[in-house]
Amino acid sequence: MLIPSVNMKSIIVTGGAGFIGSHLIDLLLTKYPNYLIFNIDSLTYASDLSNCEKFNDKENYQLIKCDIRDKDKLEKIFKKITPHGVFHLAAESHVDNSIENPNLFVETNVLGTLNLLNLSLKYSIKRFLHVSTDEVYGSLGIGDESSTENSLYKPRSPYSASKASSDHLVQSFFSTYGLNTVLTNCSNNFGPHQHNEKLIPTIIKSLVNRKPIPIYGDGKNIRDWLYVKDHCEALDLVFHNGKSGEKYNVGGNNELTNLDLVKKICNLYDSIQQEKEDSNNLIEFVKDRAGHDFRYSINHNKITNELGWLPDTSFELSLLNTLKYYIKKYE
Repeated sequence: MLIPSVNMKSIIVTGGAGFIGSHLIDLLLTKYPNYLIFNIDSLTYASDLSNCEKFNDKENYQLIKCDIRDKDKLEKIFKKITPHGVFHLAAESHVDNSIENPNLFVETNVLGTLNLLNLSLKYSIKRFLHVSTDEVYGSLGIGDESSTENSLYKPRSPYSASKASSDHLVQSFFSTYGLNTVLTNCSNNFGPHQHNEKLIPTIIKSLVNRKPIPIYGDGKNIRDWLYVKDHCEALDLVFHNGKSGEKYNVGGNNELTNLDLVKKICNLYDSIQQEKEDSNNLIEFVKDRAGHDFRYSINHNKITNELGWLPDTSFELSLLNTLKYYIKKYE
């Protein structure tokens, strides 16, 4: 295991072999050469070691296979590396899976987070960043105002309930024990390296294979889309400059119905690939998901006004980059 030197700071990134985590590690290794990055990941189905291959030759990076539910193994890691800070991204995150197996989501997202918080307190870490979701705010209507940091929590799925619980635990460790915590709630991420089960990779894989593109219900559910690289820039800012005990919403300003998103990707695909058959004909409406929230919408004025963050990449360009990545992957 890497041993920190006097001039190096040990930083733990949980879930670093996953989608957002691997992009975050890439940013941290590039921007902070004095950080020793320890990627703690259980390497389950949502992880992908290929996301981390480019880091393997870095002298200040190490992957450690560990489930955050395993508090004894976690403690051995904390004791060995005496971490300066923690970026906590590890979580079970697929809503459909939470409906089938809610216990796993509570064990990982709630109890796993509690393990990390207890150890962070015990080993006096300087900063704990907890990465969460806009789904904790619940479902909005068309005319409802976007969720702010002061909006009430109204989770409606086992997944969002487990994330809401972990959010409250994080904030309680600040107010009760004085642990230096910050919290972010983000909208739907997209970009390269996302798991195949997520919406945008599913759409593109279906396009490449000329298979039906499944859309839940009538396709009118609305989500805000945030490019993963913009999200990671926000996490960097909040970790280093956010006010202790505070939470920050991170959104992309790209609200679309699921149907409009699918059509946009289909049209872009046909243009790039010079596809003769209209890919919109592949759209297939399927039975709606149980408890399917209608709309999520994030107000990110706080992080913009206090920390100067704004999405840097246009939705059109980031969607184009994402589409090209998955076309190459699936062809």
